[in-house]
Order: sequence, then structure tokens, then C-alpha cells
Amino acid sequence: MTGILWNLASFIVALSILVAVHEFGHFWVARKCGVKVEKFSIGFGKSLWSRVAADGTEYSISMIPLGGFVKMLDGRVDDVTPEQQQFAFDKKPLWKRTAIVSAGPIFNFLFAIVAYWLVFLIGVPAVKPVVGEVAPSSISAQAGISSGMELKAVSGVKTSDWESVNMELISHIGDDRMTLTVVPVDGIGIEETKVLDLHDWNFDPENESAMEALGFKPYTPEVSTQLAMVSEQGAGYQSGLRTGDTLLEMDGVAITSWPQVVQKIQASASTPIETVIERDGQQRSITFTPAEKAGKNGESIGFAGIAPEVAEWPENYRFELQYGVLESVGKAVDKTGQIIGLTVSMLKKLVVGDVGLNNLSGPISIAKGAGATADYGLVYFLGFLALISVNLGIINLVPLPMLDGGHLLFFAVEAVIRRPVSEKVQEMGYRLGGAIIFSLMIIAIFNDFARL
Repeated sequence: MTGILWNLASFIVALSILVAVHEFGHFWVARKCGVKVEKFSIGFGKSLWSRVAADGTEYSISMIPLGGFVKMLDGRVDDVTPEQQQFAFDKKPLWKRTAIVSAGPIFNFLFAIVAYWLVFLIGVPAVKPVVGEVAPSSISAQAGISSGMELKAVSGVKTSDWESVNMELISHIGDDRMTLTVVPVDGIGIEETKVLDLHDWNFDPENESAMEALGFKPYTPEVSTQLAMVSEQGAGYQSGLRTGDTLLEMDGVAITSWPQVVQKIQASASTPIETVIERDGQQRSITFTPAEKAGKNGESIGFAGIAPEVAEWPENYRFELQYGVLESVGKAVDKTGQIIGLTVSMLKKLVVGDVGLNNLSGPISIAKGAGATADYGLVYFLGFLALISVNLGIINLVPLPMLDGGHLLFFAVEAVIRRPVSEKVQEMGYRLGGAIIFSLMIIAIFNDFARL
């Protein structure tokens, strides 16, 4: 329950920040263009707090934190007196109306740059993208990828860490090929280009990562079979396992790797396991019964509340993604551009069918992401805010009525035909756009519940 409340609180904070940024963009540019702003609200519904400033604008925080709005004086919906005509949105030149509508998404992109600038300025720990295990006969193996290679670029885009690699791999969903620039083991900086044939790439993001679907895993330090943690509330502790024990055998089978332990425990829910351990230089036999819990697909799996000793990362694999004040600006702009490109690419593939609607995520997934990154600390939460801010900006530019992009589409038509689009046509567009947006929201929420 605490986790749900933390996710919800983090979600409300994140959404409030991003909505405030988006709506402030509309508000600030509207004021600069001489439009009277009657109300600036974060949230919808009943007002929890409001204040009317000296300029006549009402500032409000409302009960439902799922959006916000800026209400401007507009002759299409208000009775505007002749002396107030000059302050009405609909009476402003086309370029000013375009600037006001565009400002929301633009401020989202600017916020992402600022957020990433802070991330790079503060610094975040990272590891070099060195390939670990490669599955035989996989797409990666057929392309010549092998364990120990360092990934330097994906299709020409530099990748300094695993986050960058993962984003670029995902951007190739639906493509026929992809190139990986790698430095072989002991290659002394000599780069090679490997071509991956993606025709048989079956990627299910709900059950595996893009890397696993391609047939490789990131390098991780060696995991031993000695226990570094045994939870006092777990089945392992209650059966006699203790921190420092080394697992030697389970049901008569010698244990040589930690994945063996995981596989055996998960397959033995509520089933006793005869286990041989080493403790203080002596072998002992104990019987422990893993507890039972539901897996991803509702199946019953065992768990024991134990964790292994993990070796330290090699010093030359670790580094800090941190830059100076000015250099961080360039890195932040590049990162924001990379996210914009990825988002646009995925939207395009969603429209043409290369990406399924089951990949859409709704508020529950966003809340989980907000809570998880807030748990890790400020830097990770800032990175999450930047990512969602870019997505919010891009989605608002989609040319659907009810979104900023729909208004801009009407303005583009107005620029061509030299007169505003008729209110009847706009009304039909708003209804159609609303139906599409509502349908996509239902699908996204359904996907969220399916992932629970």
C-alpha cells in the first residue's frame, strides 16, 4: 500500500510540474502577444486554491491533477466588448495565434533540456556498454557480436552507456536492418561495424528487453553462489539459511551458478528442497521450502528471500556521466534531440502498424516510473521528467483537433485559404479528435491493467 501511495504522489508531482511548464508556455507567450488571460489552472474540476492577481488573471490549483488549462479572452466563446476586442485571442494575427499554441510543446522541450542539463551537471553513475553473454544462433551471434565487445554506436548514433544503447535499439523496431559499431576484445580502439538482419526480430517489450530479443545481455560482474543477504522474513531464513552460506547442492544436483539457484527455487513453490551448504568451512544439509507467489502471467513461482554475493565492477568499466556547465548544455540538447527523434519514430511506426497498440502506456505505467525513479534519487527523477516532458510535447503536436497540433493544422489551412476554418468544420474535427484520443486512452489504460 505504501508503494502505491508513493507512486501516486510521485505521479502527481511529476504531472503537475510538466503541466505547469506546458501551460505556462501558452500563458507567457499569450501575455507577450497582448492577449488577456482570464484563468491559469493546474488541474481540472473544483478549485482547491485560487487567487486573482492585480492584472485580473485568476491563478488556480484544482482537484483533478490530470492536466491544466489557460483560459484566454476569445470572441468565439465570450461576449467581448468593442474596447476589449484588441485583447481577444481570435482577433490576433495568425502568426501570434500560432506562436501562442506552439509555445506549450516548445516549453516542454526547453524544460527537457534544462532537466538533462542538471542531470549532466550533477552527474550520474554509468557503465560502459560491454556485451556479456551472446546466445548461440541468435541475430547478434549471426552478425558476429561476441562477448567482451564494447558497443560504441547504433546505426551511427554514439552510445556511451546502456541507456543510450537501449533507446537506439528500440528505435529500430519494424526496421529491416541495424548496424552496431563495436570495439572487439583487445581491439585497442579499432572499431568494426556489424550488420544485424532484423527480418526475424520478434521483440515483445512486455516480457524481454530489446537486447535479449536480439540475443545478447550486458556484461555484469560475476555472481557467486555465496549468500550476501538472507531476509529474516523469507523462507530461506526460516529454513536455516544464513548470510555467508555457500550453496553447493540442491536436490542432489551440484550448484555451479546463481541462475541454477533461481531456476530451482522458482520451480519449487511450496516444495521442499534438500540443500547442501558450506558454512564456516563445514558442509551441512538443510531442507528449505520456498514460499509461493504469482508470476508475471499469474503462474505460481517460488521465492526464498535470498541474494548472492556480486563481484565489484572492473574499474575501467565504470565512469561518471558528468560535464561542466557549458558542456552540459550541448549534451542536454543532444539528449533531448535523441528522445524527440525516438518518440517521432515510434509514433510513425505506431501509425503504419510496425508497432502494436499493446505498447501504449497510460497513467498507471507513468506512475510506476515516477515512483521508481523518485526512489533512486533526484538525478533519475529529473531524467524521467525530461523523458515524459518530451513525450508530452510531441503528443500535443499530433495534428488531432483538441490537441495543440490540431489547432496548428487549422491555422495552416487558414494560411492557405486566407480565412479561418469554419466553426462547423472545427466542431466536427474536435468531436472526431476527441473520439480518437479517448479510444487511445482506453487502450493505454487497458494495457496498464494487463501489465499489473
